[in-house]
Parts: sequence; structure tokens; C-alpha cells
Amino acid sequence: MTPANTHKFYIDGEWVEPLSAKTVDVINPATEQTIATIALGDEKDVERAVTAARNAFDGFASTTREERIALLERIIEVYKTRLGDLADAVSSEMGAPAGLAAKAQAPSGLGHFMSTLKVLKSYEFEEKIGSTTVVHEPVGVCAFITPWNWPLNQIGAKVAPALAAGCTIVLKPSEVAPLNALVFAEIMDEAGVPAGVFNLVNGDGPTVGVALSSHPEVDMVSFTGSTRAGVEIAKNAAPTVKRVTQELGGKSANIIVDDDAFADAVARDVAAMVVNSGQSCNAGSRILVPAGRMDEAAEIAEKALADIVVGSPDDSKTAVGPVVSEAQFTKIQRLIQSGIDEGATVAAGGVGRPDGIDAGYFVKPTVFADVTNDMTIAREEIFGPVMTLIGYQDDDDAVRIANDTNYGLSGYVSASDPERARKIARRLRTGNVHLNGAPLDRNAPFGGYKQSGNGREFGKFGLAEFLEAKAIFGDNTD
Repeated sequence: MTPANTHKFYIDGEWVEPLSAKTVDVINPATEQTIATIALGDEKDVERAVTAARNAFDGFASTTREERIALLERIIEVYKTRLGDLADAVSSEMGAPAGLAAKAQAPSGLGHFMSTLKVLKSYEFEEKIGSTTVVHEPVGVCAFITPWNWPLNQIGAKVAPALAAGCTIVLKPSEVAPLNALVFAEIMDEAGVPAGVFNLVNGDGPTVGVALSSHPEVDMVSFTGSTRAGVEIAKNAAPTVKRVTQELGGKSANIIVDDDAFADAVARDVAAMVVNSGQSCNAGSRILVPAGRMDEAAEIAEKALADIVVGSPDDSKTAVGPVVSEAQFTKIQRLIQSGIDEGATVAAGGVGRPDGIDAGYFVKPTVFADVTNDMTIAREEIFGPVMTLIGYQDDDDAVRIANDTNYGLSGYVSASDPERARKIARRLRTGNVHLNGAPLDRNAPFGGYKQSGNGREFGKFGLAEFLEAKAIFGDNTD
């Protein structure tokens, strides 16, 4: 479905005409056909949205916990009624298979509202330290710049805690996959979010993104996307010394130890790597295996991918859809070719579209064996269904290779001995580690070390990012 307001922005509680005349086509990556056209904003549209958020802030910041609980509960109930529309939008605009869109993509945003609601009900916004009262207050007007790969997950992970804290919001979703965000704005409107508290302006990074991140009336920018773009946002935000939180790129290592669970772990994690066409910032794309079992790992990986269906998102048999755009497809093909040119062994996949597919941005699920950690495919974030098998000598060597990266978002360790897995996990310089295939936990912090970003999202950790701590000395004297 196509939302009704593709040529409008949601500002100050109303759907308004843009001040800019620019538009951009939204492309279905499975067909390469235009499915919608959206308006693109400019600096004047940003000014309107930020002004609305600023004017609404004092009133919303003074709301009670109970009022914000009621607001989140209303959003949750309306969100549930639009799950089908959200799934349809995500599947059509970024190519997620229909099952993944319905079971994971669309519900992910709802999950963050539900977990945030639970946190809000018991969060301590005041605490006593000696004779001092510490008050945790909303940081202010927040600009959110969100990605196309898990769009509702990242919108929910930012909007829900910001509302719980008492902040006001201007959202710029990705112009590549904006339709789900327009549906989300409709949800916010129907749920009765006060005018100016939530605003949406579509646009590109160089225009709307720069205007938001540099705006003097924006108190905080939260960005999810590439490290390159994150650096620019930080530079734009620096002159106004606003708070900046970022969840950026990753090149996560997956250490599979040499024990009796080895074969099952390789098969499981190769299959997991191609979920969402490999377009996940925390994907375990560097699979580290004992050097002596490289050939065995390559054979297991090839077999694991043999039965995975790549095809139309509308086909119930499809496990892997297209990547999101022509630009992404071209980048991935370049990196696959670089792996071949640098001497890695193609264990599965390779350049080009899968056999029998002549249109759409479909990539062959690809496994490289005999990769060294200095190869381009082991250094750059590919953001596609492409993974590398890297050999190691022992646990110390595996940890060394895993930490030899500019990134530090996620990590994976699989071992039959849980204590061995824990010891390795504690040595990884990453924001999170999955042991033996454990899933994400929305109550635990999510974020990265090094060039994978700063700050944390999810649960009480995400809520804390939207709060300032004020110390009132001498207030606690009774």
C-alpha cells in the first residue's frame, strides 16, 4: 500500500504542503519500478518542524509519568492495527521478504514501544545523593536520522524513549525507504500525540540531514547509518555543542571454536548472515574458523546456502530478497570482485545475479574461504549477503583477529563449553556479543565501540540517552 501523504510532511500535528518543490521516486528493488514519489524537504521545511518541536517542548516536558504512559499505550494500540500496512510498505520499498516484513520488520518498532513502556513505569527520574537531589530531565528537541535497512526498528528505538523522557522530535527517515515512516506518522497522529511533539520531514542527507544536525534549536541528534555519514553529522553538530549519539557501521567477527558443535554452528550462522539480504549493521560477516578446518567450513557453508531461495519478496518460499538499491547492488558487486582479485576462494555465490533472475537488485549469497584479515572484503562493511571465512590458530589468535578492525558493534562466539565462550566474549572490543546464537534483547544496551558509534539504545539504557542530570544541592536536607 502507498500512504496518502507522500507529498506532505507531518509538522505541528498536521499534514502540510512542503515549501520545497523537489521530489524523489521510491523504487521497488525487486522490480526496479517506481512505486511512489515523495516530497523532499529543504532548510525552510526543517525550520518549520524544529520551531514546532521547540514550541511544544516546555509543555510536553512538564507532563507526568502517567500522561506519557497513557500516550505510549495509545501508540501501541494504534500500531497494532497498522502492522499489515507497515509490513507491506517495508517489503515493497526495501525488498524484505513478506514473511520477514510481517514477522520481524514491522513488529520491531512495536517491540521497542512495549519495552520502553515497561521501563517508563518504574524509571527513577529523581534520586537522592546525600543532601543533593538529582533530577533527570528531558534533553530537549531531538533530531532523528534513520536508515532504510531496519527502518521501523530504528524509528521505534529512538522515538519511544524520547517520548518517554519528555522530548520533542523531528524525524528524517531514509529517502530510499520512506513509506513505512509515513505510515508511522499516521499512527502517531491517530494516537493523539500532542501537536509539535512528533514531526516528520522527508529529505536527503546533504539537505535535511545537514539542516537538522547543525540547527541551533536542536539539542540532540541521534543517527543510525554509515560511519562516513556519522562523521559528517558530528562535524555539523559540533559548533552548537549538541549531544550526538550514533549507531554506525560494523564488521563483526563470529568466532566458532574447534569442538563438536562446530558444524552446526557454521551452518546456522551462514544461514543467519543472509537474513534481510545481509543488510544488518551487526551482521557476523567475518566468520572465524580453526585454520585446519577451513575446507570443512567452506563445504558446510556451501551446503547451508544451497537450499536458500532467492527471489521475489511476494513469494512465500523466498528467504532472501533483493538488496535495497542499484547503488548498493553495484557496491556489493565491486567488493565481491575485489575478493576474487585479492585471492580469496569463492566457496558459494560470486558476482552477478542468481541464475534465472534478470531484473531487480538480487545478489548471490556468497561465501569466501581462505580470507586473510587484511583483504578488502575483511575490512570494509559490504552490507549484503556476503561473508568471509578467516582461519585462526587458537583462541588468542581468534580474539586478535576479531579485534583487528576499525569497528566494534557486535560479535559472536559459539562453543560447546559455555565458560570458554564467556571468556572469549569478555575479550572482544564490541558493544555486544551473542553466545551460541543468542538473539538480541531489547532490554539490554545496543551500540558500538570505536567507529561503530557512541551512546546506547534499547531499554533503560536508551531512555537514559534522552535525559540530562541536574544536581540540586541542599535540596535533600530533611
